[in-house]
Amino acid sequence: MSDFLSDMARSSAARAAEAARHEPIAALERRAHGTPAAPPLRLSPSGFDIVAEIKLRSPAAGALQDPARDRLARIEAYARGGAAAVSVLTEPSRFDGALEHLREAAAVLAPLGVPVMRKDFLVDPYQLLEARAAGAGGVLLILRMLRRERLAEMLEIASEHGLFVLLEAFDVRDLDLASELLAGAGVREGVLLGINCRDLASLRVVPERFAQLASRLPPGVPAVAESGVATPADAQRVRDLGYRLALIGTALMGREDAGGLLAEMLRAARTVSR
Repeated sequence: MSDFLSDMARSSAARAAEAARHEPIAALERRAHGTPAAPPLRLSPSGFDIVAEIKLRSPAAGALQDPARDRLARIEAYARGGAAAVSVLTEPSRFDGALEHLREAAAVLAPLGVPVMRKDFLVDPYQLLEARAAGAGGVLLILRMLRRERLAEMLEIASEHGLFVLLEAFDVRDLDLASELLAGAGVREGVLLGINCRDLASLRVVPERFAQLASRLPPGVPAVAESGVATPADAQRVRDLGYRLALIGTALMGREDAGGLLAEMLRAARTVSR
């Protein structure tokens, strides 16, 4: 695991432990069970979808949105632009995120029928219950941050609570682990598999990774291109490589008309190349 992910894992575990001191897991589980179900993740029959991301800061790019701007209006624009789901960064130290941002997004998106996904460096089942109690319909799990046994446990808990899961991979070893997990009975439903093309040492984007790893993606699991998709042409390119979705954050956060750019990307990726 990279130094960056190791640091994120330690701080994430500390956050989970601190939260559990304030609200024991039994109480949190009751609250999660009492939270209204999130809208389901629905993939378009047109063959390509986008998970649009809200992140206020990136370690690679710095601040991505002025705090004075209306974050909730951007979330609504994502939904109206055609996003299948909205990803919300909740990591506070490097991304300026918060669980409250997840709750706010869920409240905006529920009437529009769009689920919100918690994106964080999740290491503890407690954090899945936090996500559900905040209204999330999905979570991201980074394959190389967790032991196989913990991944299997968290997949099971996510399924029990109606959360879809985006498993994030960076290389062939991650994909092999994902294939092992997904071979288990009943695991494939509600699971997406993402390839993140960001290099964890330099934090630079390596778009070639999408093509290099496309042939190793397990069949039958929707594949997600993460990082490096910034234009309609990029969206069409990853669609042509076999990716079913793209997770897009920085490019959309940098645009005033984020909903317009999202719609352009969807139109391009849903146009059959000749």
